[in-house]
Amino acid sequence: MYRLLQDFQRDWVTEAEMTQKMIAALTNESLGQSVVSDGRSLGFIAWHIVQTIPEMMGRAGVSISFPGDNTQPSNAMDIAAAYDHLSRALIDSVMSEWNDDMLIEETEMYGDRWARGQTLQYLILHQAHHRGQMTVLMRQAGLTVPGTYGPAREEWSMMGMPPMA
Repeated sequence: MYRLLQDFQRDWVTEAEMTQKMIAALTNESLGQSVVSDGRSLGFIAWHIVQTIPEMMGRAGVSISFPGDNTQPSNAMDIAAAYDHLSRALIDSVMSEWNDDMLIEETEMYGDRWARGQTLQYLILHQAHHRGQMTVLMRQAGLTVPGTYGPAREEWSMMGMPPMA
């Protein structure tokens, strides 16, 4: 749980950069990739990450307006642009509307009560969880997966090293 806005801001910037790299690597053709025919597609998961920013944070009392009509775009670049816009808007709104003392205040979240600092933590964990799902679908779609917390398999060779086993 976050107790200082500055700590959240630092982590969000890092996490948002990783998520943006993943979403930016998508192609229009890859958006339909899924593990099974009735499963969530790569485009659905990417768009879900985008949608969750204003949805979850709106429940916690942050005013972020969603660009457009909230329908999943068929263009991967539009998903990336929406994520970039909302991830920046999140930081601007949280840093201007909240203060450190507000992070312990609880709000109703999905039938439970979460401290606002906990909501910020869950937002980060939520997108990290879905980035992991995206890596599997990206590999199935033949895309190069960007590294997040370390190099991806494809990046080891660019560093002149064999991939880790």
